[in-house]
Amino acid sequence: MLADEILVKAREYEGEMTRFLRDIVAIPSYSGQEKAVIDRIADEMREVNFDEVKIDGLGNVFGRIGRGKTIIAMDAHVDVVGVGDLTQWKYDPFEGKLENGIVFGRGAGDQKAGMASMVYAGKIIKDLDLEGDYTLYVIGSVMEEICDGLCWQYIVKEDKFRPDYVVITEPTNLNIYRGHRGRIEVRIRTRGRSAHAAMPERGENAIYKMARIVLGIERLNERLKSDPFLGKGTIVVSQIFFKSPSENAVPDECVVHVDRRLTKGETKESAISELKEVIRESGVDAEIIEQTYEGVAYTGRKYSSEKYFRTWVMDEDSDIVRSAVETYKALFKAEPKVGKWNFSTNGVATAGLFGIPTIGFGPANEIYAHSPDDQTPVEHLVKAAAFYAYFPQVVIKRR
Repeated sequence: MLADEILVKAREYEGEMTRFLRDIVAIPSYSGQEKAVIDRIADEMREVNFDEVKIDGLGNVFGRIGRGKTIIAMDAHVDVVGVGDLTQWKYDPFEGKLENGIVFGRGAGDQKAGMASMVYAGKIIKDLDLEGDYTLYVIGSVMEEICDGLCWQYIVKEDKFRPDYVVITEPTNLNIYRGHRGRIEVRIRTRGRSAHAAMPERGENAIYKMARIVLGIERLNERLKSDPFLGKGTIVVSQIFFKSPSENAVPDECVVHVDRRLTKGETKESAISELKEVIRESGVDAEIIEQTYEGVAYTGRKYSSEKYFRTWVMDEDSDIVRSAVETYKALFKAEPKVGKWNFSTNGVATAGLFGIPTIGFGPANEIYAHSPDDQTPVEHLVKAAAFYAYFPQVVIKRR
């Protein structure tokens, strides 16, 4: 069977995939500083004989195979979060350490492993002459960690590239994921009147005003709706700021940052309406400030996005989910687990904003993302590469 041939070929490339992953883990690639790793990925794509390799104005790298009618895009963001406290790391986060069949390092799982597997899926397709009536784009995207979906807003709006299907290769522990909660970030501001701390009754304390709102937000979290698949919506006050003339004065301004996770059926409008009700019940005047991310890519291109990241869910009976399930069964002779991410991905743009059919399948377990244990088993690289190589065959057969 073709699926068996693909899996055998993927195992042949285990060493090359592992080497490539270790190389790109060893290249620090913080958001907005991804040039070196993008160039390294582009070189590997050329080495394994992609038909075309290009880098767009934001710095995303595209590797193309084929010229068929159905357009399939596979995405891995290549930027990483910081390392935090280095004493918590067992290995150098930028060594790309291989130990007992596991690659460790910042970005090893989140999510350079997906990038390595995708590139070698392209090599498998080329070596086995599996090109057909589809075009595969392997995309290494940038700036996801600071604003998920920003890169795909650029790809669709500025590059004018809109595929028929998208596979997000964020960690899924080799499960198939079909959605996740969205989120909105806002700030709330209260204003007061400063006075000397020795005479607080002469002022209006902006922090005291905010305290009533914060308690209301805590209570709101308990009554937010839940969805059988995505789970419960949540709300958290994640940061607090204030302004005061001195340490010995009544503060005249207080601002909190609010992270609101949105389950199915919840929107920016519904979330803001709930916050307005909390403020009304608190009995104080306050302002809700919607947030915008504005960033500069390593290419120098400035790009922005509102901090509203839409919830998305693919139906279990959708073509893309059925294709993913069929791919898994053919390769691994088992029933896949179909689930969801706990965190957010570029799917907020591909599926949430643009309505492009999207699924997730990736090496590594998401529990290690953003932690000092960031890692990927080598076996996951092999299986993910096989999945990415076979998936287009199933998609075009079903169309």
